[in-house]
Amino acid sequence: MSIAEARHESKTKFLQAAIRVIRVKGYTATRVEDVCEAAGLTKGSFFHHFDSKDELALAAADYWIEGTEAQFGSASYHELADPLERLLAYVDLRKALLKGELPDFTCLAGTMVQEVYDTHPSIREACNRSISGHAATLLADIEEAMRQRGMRPEWTAESLALYTQAALQGAFILAKARGGAAIAAQCIDHLRRYIELLFQPSPCSAPPGPSEISATVPKPRRRAK
Repeated sequence: MSIAEARHESKTKFLQAAIRVIRVKGYTATRVEDVCEAAGLTKGSFFHHFDSKDELALAAADYWIEGTEAQFGSASYHELADPLERLLAYVDLRKALLKGELPDFTCLAGTMVQEVYDTHPSIREACNRSISGHAATLLADIEEAMRQRGMRPEWTAESLALYTQAALQGAFILAKARGGAAIAAQCIDHLRRYIELLFQPSPCSAPPGPSEISATVPKPRRRAK
């Protein structure tokens, strides 16, 4: 292994360790020593790659974004013909990923931004790029599903895409509060049902049934004798 390859490998170990430790301890409680121990590397090696814990957090956020883009970009739900089915299959995948311990499936960006939104603007923006950028990957499917169904609702495709992430982040918070994935799975089930309801045909757009027609036809008046 060349020196450049070794440096790249050690940096990757630090990034992977940071993601794990921050998801366990949170950003504020995570120390450089914790990351070094988790990576199996020295502080000297750490400061060769990063000037500070904040710089590590920014690099970890970018590494997280690259990983999620690769994971979801190659997911099989993209192969479905119906855009609504693709969106629902995306939600199903998020539920399927609720495996292992809490740090295995909770979100790095969601974890960090809850702590640093007011104190570390650069990290907050990195977290926003992660969450909002991921939401943006759903826009095309939502917009196509709306066009296919002739929908012109008051809400926008972007607002629904962002809502999916709000629901997921809330599900992760409840999973942490209750110490397990079961409640997160229930929340994701509700998210799926909500999306299905949003795209159901509006009752007023459907042709009236026989009972509705008879109710609206005026009855003939009786002639006075």
